[in-house]
Amino acid sequence: MRKAKWAAAAAGVVLLAAGCGNGGGTDKDKGAEAPSAGASAPAAGAGTPGGGATDAAAVKKEIEAAATSAGFTEKPGDDVPADLKSCMVSWTADSKKVSDSRKSYDATIAALAKGGWKETRSVDQPATVVKSLDKSGWSVKASHQGKAGALLIVSFIATETGPICAKAFQEDLAKNKQ
Repeated sequence: MRKAKWAAAAAGVVLLAAGCGNGGGTDKDKGAEAPSAGASAPAAGAGTPGGGATDAAAVKKEIEAAATSAGFTEKPGDDVPADLKSCMVSWTADSKKVSDSRKSYDATIAALAKGGWKETRSVDQPATVVKSLDKSGWSVKASHQGKAGALLIVSFIATETGPICAKAFQEDLAKNKQ
């Protein structure tokens, strides 16, 4: 459960920073797309059941299809807290079951891009790669951290960027501080 709370808190911080229009940091912004993540208005129908926008189940299905086509299988882990399930998707790859986790990570990113996900930020360091991709009021933080043979974590954490979910993340952060 601790992992899910950490993931929810991290996603909430990302949402809050993006919602404030923070353009600083070391991420490379790709054109004018970056400010739209968490902008003042969500995608039409975002966060509303039957609103025609992408929901958490559809986002999970897209991530899972991209990752499994690249050779990953999902590593069982902690579930997203119940009050955030409509706002967040967490998918962690079992990186030990692929021969080249970085190649599979890159293939997953490419498959998501073919599915309409737009890369908005990228950080590429020797042992860490984090990419942000946006689509239909959702933002995916795709990370490949560590090295094979040591601690290696490949994860895809998606958050809905509208005001309803921003409020839910803020409430979860406040609750977890207590």
